[in-house]
Amino acid sequence: MKSIYLRNFAATATMVFFCFLIFASVFVGIGRNYVISEYRQDMVNSANEVSRTASAIAQSDSLSSWVLSMSISSIASSTGNQVFITDENGTIISCSDRAPVCEHMGVTLAPEIINQLRLNGSLDKIGTLGGLYKSSRYIVAKPVPSAGDGETIGYVFVTNPTDNMLGAWSTFLTVASVVTLGVFCAAMLVSLVYSKRMARPLDEMAAASRKFARGDFSVRVRQEDNPDDEMGVLIESFNKMADSLEQAEKRRSEFIANVSHELRTPMTTIAGFADGILDGTIPAEDQQKYLRSIRDETRRLSRLVRDMLSVSQAKSSASDPRRRTVFDLTELILQTLLSFESRANEKNLDVDPQFPENHIMVKADKDAITQVIYNLLDNAVKFAKPGSCLILRLYKDCGKAYVSVKDFGETIPPDDLPFVFDRFHKSDRSRSLDKDGVGLGLYLVKTIINSHDEDIAVRSEDGMTEFVFTLTLAE
Repeated sequence: MKSIYLRNFAATATMVFFCFLIFASVFVGIGRNYVISEYRQDMVNSANEVSRTASAIAQSDSLSSWVLSMSISSIASSTGNQVFITDENGTIISCSDRAPVCEHMGVTLAPEIINQLRLNGSLDKIGTLGGLYKSSRYIVAKPVPSAGDGETIGYVFVTNPTDNMLGAWSTFLTVASVVTLGVFCAAMLVSLVYSKRMARPLDEMAAASRKFARGDFSVRVRQEDNPDDEMGVLIESFNKMADSLEQAEKRRSEFIANVSHELRTPMTTIAGFADGILDGTIPAEDQQKYLRSIRDETRRLSRLVRDMLSVSQAKSSASDPRRRTVFDLTELILQTLLSFESRANEKNLDVDPQFPENHIMVKADKDAITQVIYNLLDNAVKFAKPGSCLILRLYKDCGKAYVSVKDFGETIPPDDLPFVFDRFHKSDRSRSLDKDGVGLGLYLVKTIINSHDEDIAVRSEDGMTEFVFTLTLAE
């Protein structure tokens, strides 16, 4: 079976089939015994009733009286059983058959039957009563006591063909089988429909995945059922993944376009100035100026390549546990902050370091964390308003060291906040680490922090922007 819904249906059908099989087996066994037990209990009740009637009539008449014969015929007619009475020696003297001449009258039962009845006080068996009947019958027998002294004066026999009992059971079984088959078919139909309904989202996901493979990320899976169950959560997660893939593809295209533009512009400038110098279009007295332009554009290309290589190297080096050492995070921040002293003075920034009295020791890749702090400080100094405050805060909580870099200047738009660390997102604020490059600074920061299994977050509101990242404290 190639379809998951058919496999699910087959599993459900097999389970239901075996459940019904077990139920039917138990039902047949218990039901058959119940029906037979009811019949035999009815025969016992009839035997007791006839015994009491015969004992009462025997006080004034004999067991072969016409009155007793009519009584047992009436009882036999109402119950469907055959009833006859024997004397104490086992000779049949009264029978419920209404034929003018009953074939059973005067027949003497086998001595072993009477002896067994005398010994046990009752009889309950299946047999032919020593050949009295041609086929097996259920037989119940009771003694008829004398009303005076309680001595046995005869015996009551109540019989019924086994075919009658099994016939009633067969009728009951047929009805039960039809009902069971109907319920089974209904269960299979419901299971088939439900399995198909359950597999529909999976089929849509498979079709969507094939479209993803062809580059179409616009398709989504419909959410028809309860979104809070497992399938609903899976569909929601799948659609979110599709949204992420579509956004990633869009940003990838934008990134390629941006990089292509950044590469094409300086290369066109370099080629144009070089051709002008070589063919004499640019006068000799102006060549120094254009050579400086070629130099600047070459350095710009170098910075672009360097940033892209930095991202690639950060992914491999920052995740290497062997490069992680224990160092003083407080001292590292102060040392990095010193490199921004001149730039902070130029913008008249008030730097406010908020550090604890005791130095905080962490375990991480020191060079990579230096790059993170440098990039965040560079970003804060660059976008802080002149004369504003730059706040650096360091604290620890729950086994983690927290580093906060806060500046007051331009607010990042709310729509851009989720993407400030994404190299594919084009935003002036998120590309702030290099106005002449492609904005890989914050992406590099997030890559390094995530490689350490740590977190970084950004908050920007009312002219305040704050970046906070975590590091694990040294043991």
